[in-house]
Formats: sequence, structure tokens, C-alpha cells
Amino acid sequence: MTDLPAPTPQPYLHERVTCLRAPTVVLSRPDGQLADGADGVFQHDRRVLSRLRVTVDDQAPTPVSQQSLGAGAARFVAVVRHLGDPIADPTVRLERDRRIDGERLLETVTLVNNSRREIAAKVAVELATDFASMDAVKHGEPAAPLRPGTTDRDRMEWVGDSGRTIVGASRPAEPVADPEPAEPVADPEPAVWRWRVRVPAGESWAVTLTVSTEGGAGAHTFRAAAPGWGDPAVSGGPPPLAPLLRQGLADLTALTVADPQHPAEVFAAAGSPWYLTLFGRDSLWAARFLLPFGTGLARGTLHALARRQGRRHDPATAEAPGKIPHEVRSLPPRAVGGHPVYYGTVDATALWICLLHDAWRWGLPAGQVAELLDPLEAALRWLTDESDPDGDGFLEYLDVTGEGLANQGWKDSEDAIQFADGRIAAAPIVLSEAQAYAYEAAQAGAALLAGFDRPGADRLLAWAHRLRDRFRAAFWVADGRGRFPALALDAEKRPVAVPASNLGHLLGTGLLTQAEESEVAARLAAPDLDCGYGLRTLSGEAAGFNPLGYHTGSVWPHDTAIAVLGLARAGHPQPAAALAAGLLRAAPAFDHRLPELFGGVAAAGGPVWAYPASCRPQAWSAASVAVLVQAALGLTADVPAGTVTVAPRPEFADWFPMRVDGVQVAGHPLEIMADGSGQVTVNTAAPLTVRTEPSSLPAPRVPVSRSEPAPERTG
Repeated sequence: MTDLPAPTPQPYLHERVTCLRAPTVVLSRPDGQLADGADGVFQHDRRVLSRLRVTVDDQAPTPVSQQSLGAGAARFVAVVRHLGDPIADPTVRLERDRRIDGERLLETVTLVNNSRREIAAKVAVELATDFASMDAVKHGEPAAPLRPGTTDRDRMEWVGDSGRTIVGASRPAEPVADPEPAEPVADPEPAVWRWRVRVPAGESWAVTLTVSTEGGAGAHTFRAAAPGWGDPAVSGGPPPLAPLLRQGLADLTALTVADPQHPAEVFAAAGSPWYLTLFGRDSLWAARFLLPFGTGLARGTLHALARRQGRRHDPATAEAPGKIPHEVRSLPPRAVGGHPVYYGTVDATALWICLLHDAWRWGLPAGQVAELLDPLEAALRWLTDESDPDGDGFLEYLDVTGEGLANQGWKDSEDAIQFADGRIAAAPIVLSEAQAYAYEAAQAGAALLAGFDRPGADRLLAWAHRLRDRFRAAFWVADGRGRFPALALDAEKRPVAVPASNLGHLLGTGLLTQAEESEVAARLAAPDLDCGYGLRTLSGEAAGFNPLGYHTGSVWPHDTAIAVLGLARAGHPQPAAALAAGLLRAAPAFDHRLPELFGGVAAAGGPVWAYPASCRPQAWSAASVAVLVQAALGLTADVPAGTVTVAPRPEFADWFPMRVDGVQVAGHPLEIMADGSGQVTVNTAAPLTVRTEPSSLPAPRVPVSRSEPAPERTG
């Protein structure tokens, strides 16, 4: 028997330095060099520059410092040990200042002479590109052949199948020395610029490289845009909180792009480097988390997905009428059959409905909600009529092509849905959280239909109640710690009876009774799930547990944040505070840029483990901090009913005093101050009643008339 070849490992990212301004991302080594592996400049699902390597006298300088200067900029400092004074101290260094400007990369290379004598050196910049697809790089495929380029004194150019890459070199007006012309090098070797320079004592020599692209634009080519929020900030609170919010919002700004079909509308690309595009689930959750800072991102996300909502039945793409897409690509990956718009997701449609409802509650104007009522009704028809192919009353999924995603919930890896003994569940799969999203979406859809005088609310409520009863009968299981809902049902409708983080997604949706929510809250607080740094995706007591398993024991910040919000909404702030504290405990290990996921090791066991292939920044991870603030403050809004609630939770007592600026409700700013005892003061001009008593999330309700005088504000 011939052994199958081992799969090519996905490149590790945890030591890569990222400079990001979507749709452009630069990945390099800590010394700033772009050399091999995942290194490169990427745009629109393609690597447009694969090598940018600087040497001095054919030697790589020795790195001594790397500093992030924001999401889209970094500085690298290295010493040139063979030049300068003959003493132990290094006296010559090479600095590289990198930043993304629009959709261009600017990099200034400076040779600094701090010695007492003039130095002579040969500075070389080596450049190349392979125009590899993002998908090929992600899957660790062997590097593609380098493309031949054209070179001259100050410009290099490479032409690919769908565009070109141009690199320019510019020098200050008063050069220290005349550069030699670039020496063209034959394919496949990289092109090289070489300068012979003389730098007097105390002086420096610099060249600025500009990397730009032309061509490649298309219907799914997203461009950089501003997110539209003001300047949210936190002062006070636990020490990691303010820098975590600051970094998260900077990263989200860098991930914000505009829909080319309507450039005024923006959304958050899912994450760097592999997911710089519109992802249904990811973009929806990020926008939902950020509703306390305004509804603009939610509106753009809702519209961008509605424009690509399913219109027909197509098994190849999993498209169906009313279905919200999973992902949109300029250069589609093979994992979704090579299609630019792919619909293989069981949950994005319900999450779209929930976001529209929540945005309405946070003050999305009625006219803007009305623009989306037709897509809403189409989404609701898919939810109630199309999402249950075998007629058992549950949302489920099955890839019928062999080319799409095997698992179509947020845990989409092949081993994500497994029994407690490690056996993989067979499809079609009925996910527990998908039923919760569906129940919440039906309730939310009914509220929207009633609020805007459209028929169908009663039918939706009846459908939701039947789903709730079926869930209670089919999903509840028990282990030595007590009862809990199963992770999923397999193809035989057997419960996948293993505790997993999906439990947190059920809370606050209305699917469970208060007593059932109490059981789930206790289960989430147990140490096999709460590791002290957040919520493990799979119980530490399961046979398949792996603290570095993608969905089998790692911690995903957004997943923990969903549980925090659900626990708070369900009236269980104590475990919510414990999980929130875990994320804050982990944040400094990542310089307050929470990654896509990290290792699910116990906090008592030592430092946080990086998941080496984790994307960073990731939109829903960056947005998770907003949920922590919302849970601590007991912050909810119901603009149709004319209220906003700010009721700090005593269980978050060590978060206070805390001040939050930049919250927006119905377009009006709120300034929130909670003192050390949790007493709150809210300043706002919003025509809303401010409530400061603790409350669970109110049920959806029909909007009240706004013709009466604005109610008084309290607090």
C-alpha cells in the first residue's frame, strides 16, 4: 500500500508582523524582511509582492527592535556590525519605516551612521513576486515560480494575469552618493536595486520604496473606507481594558471596507490575512458587537449581504432564495468550490435577521429599516421554509457537492462536531446554536413585521414556539456535572452529548427557560470549559480535547464574548464577569490585539499559548471588547420603546470606577460614568428615558409614537 502524502501545513503567523489597511496587508518576519513562506504584500486575495529583502554589503543586518505604530505601520531597526567604529558598540544601523497609505505600501530604508568616520557600503533591495493566490499561500503550497519583471533606475514592474505590481524608488533631492542603475536579473531570480553609498559621520542615507498595483478590480473588489464611529474610549476600569478597546477599534478601522456596488456603505472584513473580505457570519457578529458605538457599520453590513442574498437554487454554491451568503471573494478558494459568492452557512441568515432587529433597537432610523424589509421577508421565508431539508423541524446542513464546507456553522473544521469519545458526527448536522439563532430570528422578525405593519408575525411566533418544544425534547442530555443541551444532533438524530462553548450561544435568545438558562450558566462556569483565559471550544474532559485544536479546546475571544453577553442578558452576571476577566487576563500576552483564537490551557498552568496559525487582527475578536463593556455596564437600548438602560452589575465591581465615551444611541452620544460603588451618571441629549435599574433584555416590541414630547432623562 502506498502511503498518502502528508498534508502541507498551513503557515504559522504568530511571529509574523502585520501591517494592515484593508484591502492591503503586509506580512513579514520580525526583522522586517519579506523572504518566503507567508511573507508578502497581499491585495484582493492575491500576493502582489512576495519578496522585499534589504542587505548591506550582501549581509542581512542584525535586528534589535520591532515596533508597531498602529494597525497599518511598523518600524524595524537593525545594526550593521561590520561597519562603523572598531568598538564593541554598534555605530551603524539600518531603519525600515513601513506604512500602508491608501492601497499603496510605503517603506523608507535609512542607513544611519553614528560612527566617527565616513562609511562606504552597498545597499541592495531585492524584490520579486509570484502573484500566488491567497488560498495557495494559506495552504502552504510550494512557492509559485517568480514572475519576470522589468527594471530601470527607479521603477520595477511585474505583470500578472489580472493586474500588475509596480515598485518605485525615490531619493531625497540631495543624494549623498549617486545610485547605480538597477541591474536587471533574468527570470526566475529576483530583481535587485543596488546603490553604492558613502555616508559621512553623523549623517544618514535613505531611499523610499512605493509598492502599488493596477488592474484586478471587479464586482467583489472591496476598497478601504472609514467606519463612521466617533472616538469611543474607556478610562478607568481594569488596566487591560482601555488599551484593549483602543487597539480593537484601531484594528476594526483597518478592517473596514466599502461595498463597490454602493461605496457609501461599509462593513468589517473578517480578518487578516486570509479573510479580508465580506463574511456573512463574521461581519454580522462584528457589527452586532459594535452597535453601542453606532449603527452605521450594521447598516452597511446588512445592505452588502442583502445585495448578494440568494435568488435561486444552486447546489454548487449552496445558494437558495433568501439565503444570506457565507463569503464573497475576488479570487475564490477551492474549499468553497471556486465560486466568488458561496452560501454554505447554516446560520448567517438568522444572524442577519437578528442584526437588523438589534440595529433597529439601537436606533437605526425607521426609513433605513424599511429599506431592508423585502430582504427581511425573503430571509424569513428561507428560515421557515428552506432551512430544513428533511422536514424534521430543525435547521441543518449537508454539503451535497463534495467541494464545499463539510461543517457549515461557525465551527467549520472537519473534526469540530465530535462526540465525547472523540468520534466524528456524521452529516447532516443539526447544530444547537443554529436553533437558538433561528428562534431568536423568528422572534425578532415577528417584532419587525409587526412594527412596520407587515403581515406574518403570528405565523413566525408559532413556528418559533414549535422549534423551542422540539429542541427541548431532542437536545437535553446529562453528564456527571449535570444537564446541558447537546452540541448537535448527528445524521441519525442522536445527540452529540459533549459540553462545548456553543452552550453560550443559546443564552439570551429565548430558546431556553429561565431554569434551563441557570443550568447552562452553571455548566459554562465549570473548569472544564472556563479555563481562566476564556471559554474552551470543547470540554477539557472530552476525549478529543486539544488545547491547540482549532475547534476542539482552544479559546476564541468572540465565542467567549457571545457567552458573556448571553449570560448578562439571561441574568447571570457572575459567570459573565468571570469569563470577561479571563479575556482581560489574556490580552496583554498579545499586546492587547486579541487573535482569532489561542490555546485553551488553564490560567493556573502558566502563560497563554499562541495558536500559531491564528489570524490577527480578526474583526469579531477585535470587537469583543465592546461586549465586555456592555455587559459590565448593563447597557441595553430599546429606541422604539424610547428607553436606554445603564445598570452596572455588582459582579463587575472591580471594573469601577469607569467612564465610557463614544456610545451612540439613535445617533446621539452618551457619556457614561460609573463610580466605585457602581452608581451611574449618564449625560445625553437623546430623546430617551434613561433607566438605571438592572433588567434583562426586554422582549421585542412595536415602536411607540414619537409625536409626543420627548421623555425626561434620569441619571
